[in-house]
Amino acid sequence: MAERVLDVKNLKIDFHTYAGEVKAIRDVSFHLDKGETLAIVGESGSGKSVTTRSIIGLLAKNAKIVGGEIDFHGKNLLDIKEKEWQDIRGNEIAMIFQDPMTSLDPTMKIGQQIAEPLIKHKGASKKEAWAKALEMMKAVGIPNAEERINEYPHQFSGGMRQRIVIAIALICEPEILLADEPTTALDVTVQAEILDLMKDLQKRVKTSIIFITHDLGVVAGMADRVAVMYAGEFLEYGTVDDIFYNPQHPYTWGLINSMPTLESQTLESIPGTPPDLLDPPKGDPFAARNKYALKIDLEKKAPFFKVSDTHYASTWLLDPRAPKVEPPAEIQRRWAKYAKMKQTASNS
Repeated sequence: MAERVLDVKNLKIDFHTYAGEVKAIRDVSFHLDKGETLAIVGESGSGKSVTTRSIIGLLAKNAKIVGGEIDFHGKNLLDIKEKEWQDIRGNEIAMIFQDPMTSLDPTMKIGQQIAEPLIKHKGASKKEAWAKALEMMKAVGIPNAEERINEYPHQFSGGMRQRIVIAIALICEPEILLADEPTTALDVTVQAEILDLMKDLQKRVKTSIIFITHDLGVVAGMADRVAVMYAGEFLEYGTVDDIFYNPQHPYTWGLINSMPTLESQTLESIPGTPPDLLDPPKGDPFAARNKYALKIDLEKKAPFFKVSDTHYASTWLLDPRAPKVEPPAEIQRRWAKYAKMKQTASNS
């Protein structure tokens, strides 16, 4: 059985605003196993970043955790003080942010910024830390590292800056790496290089990763498991194959249907806008945008129905009493491919 490194249970987070209390995260639960990558996907504003920031204790001042637990080695991270966070943050749990320039100090040499966590958390000498920083710069693919270790952030390209941020995050070999859309600002070629780099370094240091993205295409080659998030809730979760080839929630259908494929000639968008979380809906939060919605979707949130041992979805369409609906053609094509994959696996 896989070793569990993180267990998030019934997390609830509100934001205090002039308009009232925004119910940003509503009863979210998930776990992370050692060495695996969990991707959390969903549209902007679905609560992905807020969830991960709560894991590293970096919520905004107007945010308030109103319920739940984040268990890390038997310790509830929601109960610890800032002094304890300073020992954990950057050491046992590290984070890569979307824009590397906001993470790097423009006045400090790159070598110093990479070495600093080792000096602070591991008690390394400056000489030892700089030697390790140089080694890490080479590991993340920065050419001429011996010369560039003394340069400043503005002297590097966007892709190279993101490599430096990854080096800083991984220098202490953390157990958990939180990656919040780390490739969004990069072009496709550099994006692929960064993703390959993260996978390679993950194998080397056995780090578990929570990868935040709105791009399902990025997830395919990166994650082991996927959680689909919408309006502060998880609507479906499973393995990559479960979500890509056997999706069950209409919101997941919409996300997949909006991805470009070789077979599709047009991209489908999801109509409508997310609900107002000042006054969250009673039922399925996606119901108002869901052309497959049943009457009960507007009145009562569905439980998580078990699709398989690894796959669960919160949709009344999985209730045995629900009418059968015909999903988009792309989803039907994926279902057929999934059935064929399962048949091939059972025959081998």
